[in-house]
Amino acid sequence: MPLYALEDLDDALAVTRGFLTPIDRTVWAKLALVAFFIGGPGANFSSFQSTTGGGNGGPPPGEVFFPDLGIPIWTLIAALVAVVLLVVLVFALVGSIMEFVFVESLRAEEVAIRRYWSRRWRQGVRLFGFRLVVGFFVFGSAALLGVLGFLYLDTVDPGALVALGLLVLPVFLVLALVVGLVNGFTTVFVVPIMILSDGGVLDGWRRLWPTITEQPSQYLAYAVASFFLSILGGLLVAITVAVLALLLLVPFGVLFALGIALLVFVSEPVGIGALVLVGVLFGLSVLVVAALVQVPVQAYLRYYALLVLGDVDPELDLVPDQRAAVRESSTESTA
Repeated sequence: MPLYALEDLDDALAVTRGFLTPIDRTVWAKLALVAFFIGGPGANFSSFQSTTGGGNGGPPPGEVFFPDLGIPIWTLIAALVAVVLLVVLVFALVGSIMEFVFVESLRAEEVAIRRYWSRRWRQGVRLFGFRLVVGFFVFGSAALLGVLGFLYLDTVDPGALVALGLLVLPVFLVLALVVGLVNGFTTVFVVPIMILSDGGVLDGWRRLWPTITEQPSQYLAYAVASFFLSILGGLLVAITVAVLALLLLVPFGVLFALGIALLVFVSEPVGIGALVLVGVLFGLSVLVVAALVQVPVQAYLRYYALLVLGDVDPELDLVPDQRAAVRESSTESTA
């Protein structure tokens, strides 16, 4: 039996090329928005500032100084954590719904975000709940072991704790691998089945599981191939974004210079405000570029999974027209 994971590599490229060419700026902009949520642009901006006080103004050695804002520092930390957690959850929820928007766009070869959103948002919420439960299971287990180890650190021999950690580590590695496969297969295989059957996540897994047990080699080959394809795609995206970000530094460098000039010769608040604005615009520009670069990579990886799924079980084929067109063209070219 042929390995579909190998046979579908070229077909996925041909289907992706057929969908994305000729280039339509509106289509790419919409797909970039969707790709930003389902895969992220790969950009991560972080900054920190450190200040050292003068002779009489700094805190005593070994102590950390926090400004007195009239609010307990732990309250501020808790509020900040809550805000960050809320943003992450909202992003994850939108991303779960966008998974269906993206697959529907690939299926119909038409990008209609509002239409697909209104049609599939309930299934997206179910996918979000499933991901949340899986995530809590993994991170909750790790956190529980960490807390127990911390509580009994003074009463248990450190050597015993180290030995226990060495024994538990392989378990967590295996658990991480299993959870990664479950999440990955849910995204690339169960979501299309949910679209076909208009059902939930568990119903999709019940439909997918018999195909896995009947043809495990096909899914194993896909898992290995997609792993390396994801690494290759990530490298291509990172290199392309880095090059384009360097090119963006040319116009934004001029704007930074103007901001410094305002800071030195006009007004410090005006200059600082201009520099902050330019920095924010540069960061947003890099995010937009990264999302646009993600489009062909995400489309290829998802078409690849759809083709493999349809080859394993023709009843689960979400892209029969694209498959037939590509293979008919391939047959004619070799005839």
